[in-house]
This record gives sequence, C-alpha cells and structure tokens, in this order.
Amino acid sequence: MANADNPSQHEDELDPVKVTILRHLWEASQESDGKSWSLAKLSKRSCIPMSTLRRTLSEFEDAGIVDVSTHEDGRIFATLNATGIEIFPTLFSTQ
Repeated sequence: MANADNPSQHEDELDPVKVTILRHLWEASQESDGKSWSLAKLSKRSCIPMSTLRRTLSEFEDAGIVDVSTHEDGRIFATLNATGIEIFPTLFSTQ
C-alpha cells in the first residue's frame, strides 16, 4: 500500500530535519541559559548543511518560534524564543 493510502502516515508529520534543528535549539536553550548558538555550531552538531539550516530557520522565524540575529562580525546566531521554548515540550512530550 502506498504511503498516501496508509492511514498511519499523516501529512502534518514533522520533517525529520526540522525536528533535529528544534531539538538542538532546545538543547542550546537548556545548556547555555538561553544563549544563542552560531549557525556554524548548529550545522556541525546537527549534521545539517548550512543552506538547509538557514532555510529551515527562516521558516521557524516566520512562524515566530526562533530568533535569528547577525553580529557585527557577520556571524549569524539562532535561539528558540520564549514562544518556541513554551511550545517545544508540547511538540515532543519532553519532561
């Protein structure tokens, strides 16, 4: 049976790349008292190419759950904002 016909497959399932990025941003918020991580660090830790990371972070920023900032030296940083931190446990049932 094709995936489209399989009732256990949902169109609204989270993309594994998005899940990975969100989990790493959550980890950053928990480990570093909410400090942002550079995109280079996120890319390296998540094993996600920079182009995919930037595109996904743009989507998260548009959704209002991630803040992305550029420092004077050109480095780009991302962090879960208060909304992202609030909804993360409901998305992944973390305790």
